[in-house]
Amino acid sequence: MADKLNFRRRLIQLASALIYNANLTGFVSGKLYKGSNKGVCVPGLNCYSCPGAIGSCPLGALQNAISNMPHKAPFYIAGFIMLVGLLLGRVVCGFLCPFGLIQELLHKIPTPKIKKSRVTRALSKLKYVVLAVFVVMLPLWYAFAKGLPVPAFCKYICPAGTLEGGFPLVALREEYRGVIGILFGWKTLLCIAILVLCIFLYRAFCRFLCPLGAIYSLFAKIALIAVRVDKTACTGCGLCVKQCKMDVKNVGDGECIHCGQCISCCPQNCIYIGLEKRKCKESKES
Repeated sequence: MADKLNFRRRLIQLASALIYNANLTGFVSGKLYKGSNKGVCVPGLNCYSCPGAIGSCPLGALQNAISNMPHKAPFYIAGFIMLVGLLLGRVVCGFLCPFGLIQELLHKIPTPKIKKSRVTRALSKLKYVVLAVFVVMLPLWYAFAKGLPVPAFCKYICPAGTLEGGFPLVALREEYRGVIGILFGWKTLLCIAILVLCIFLYRAFCRFLCPLGAIYSLFAKIALIAVRVDKTACTGCGLCVKQCKMDVKNVGDGECIHCGQCISCCPQNCIYIGLEKRKCKESKES
């Protein structure tokens, strides 16, 4: 069952990446898609400036909306994120995020791996600091103090934006190469460092830095579709937490990306994904 679930999850990840970036001609011309769909957000982290992107990144949209708060309340993006969070939570991270897929593929490169520990669990809290400072506080400060819309996380940190947007545009558009400055150099170094770290440490960006994952984690206990444990059957053996590569303390908590890898290791068959646990148990018996 684990192999089937992982295969299906990989197909969904690939399909999401292709759907988010369906403007394939953009990867040849270097021109961004500017159709009406660009005003609609996708659930996962996918840069607006990627030549293939046909939708907006919810994180970038949130920062832009916060920057406009002196004049306009961010009803649309706040409602969208809440809806996705209530329906899926961090299932988005496990199934619908292209940059999550990139991190997982990099981790498959055969090298010694850094296992999770108390240090990684402590570092997993850093993403909430990034969310507060770069997604909320800095855009608000720029908006009220300077009157400028500055999506600080996208501008100073986001490796997905650099990889999906910055690198292709610089490669495809000669006019952009002449304006490369210190900021692009910083983001290039940071992107490369994060990608290299992901080879040795499972989903390093997802675990330590991603503010979108931090937002979705707030819906962990109430998301409609998620990995859950039938506590009446659980013996508390801890195999699920030990097997998980994320910094979870319990299955389905805020650090869980609901990939479902823990389902097959449960000796009591009491872990399920979806809406109804009975369906999962029946599928394990078949």
